Order: sequence, then structure tokens, then C-alpha cells
Amino acid sequence: QVQLMESGGGLVQPGGSLRLSCTGSGPPFNWYAFGWFRQVPGKEREGVSAINSFDSRTLYADSAKGRFTISRDNAKKTVYLQMNNLKPEDTGVYYCAASQYGLGRDGLNKTEYEYWGQGTQVTVSS
Repeated sequence: QVQLMESGGGLVQPGGSLRLSCTGSGPPFNWYAFGWFRQVPGKEREGVSAINSFDSRTLYADSAKGRFTISRDNAKKTVYLQMNNLKPEDTGVYYCAASQYGLGRDGLNKTEYEYWGQGTQVTVSS
């Protein structure tokens, strides 16, 4: 099974940028679809963006469209989430997740992912 580790979180001012990374170990990285999810206390973990396995098709939540870009580098076994023009409402713990079945009917639904990282905190505040 794949093991995931996120990095790149931190404190940033509104309008700033961060790039999150998710590095995997285990089975061939290109077999998996990956998603980024955000969770804040008291709320459900919500999908932000996802990228498919072999065709790298991407999905974005409405809140992320035009500001976030997901990408993958299979040779480095890493998935990235470039976040620009960050807003206070982007604050939360960001989790990377992997699905061995590719992007399903709803690639931003957390129930479609089998493997999860530990998360990285993103705080957008002045």
C-alpha cells in the first residue's frame, strides 16, 4: 500500500502563495489518483482538488478554481498543490489522499480514497 507524507504548509498573509507537496512510497506511484482535502475544526473534510492516475485529468472545488493548481511528478513520486491568492477561508489542515481505483464518480469525495497522509497546517492570516 502507498504511504503519503505532506509538506509545505505554514502561515501566509492573504494574497500570498504556498505550494504543498505530497510524497508517496510503496507501489508504483502512477497507479494512483490523488486528492487534496481540507479540514477545519468542527467541519467535514472537504475535497479541494484531485488528479487522475494515467491521464492526469484534474478536478477542482469551486473555491479552488482559478487559484489552485494540482500537478504530479511520477518520477519524483510527488503530487503538488500550488495555491495562489490565498484567503483566510483557505485555512485548515490539508490532507493528501490516494485512490488505487482512479478518479471515480466523485473524485472530490473523501470516501473514494483509501490512503491518507497525516496532514499539513495552512493558516492564512494577516
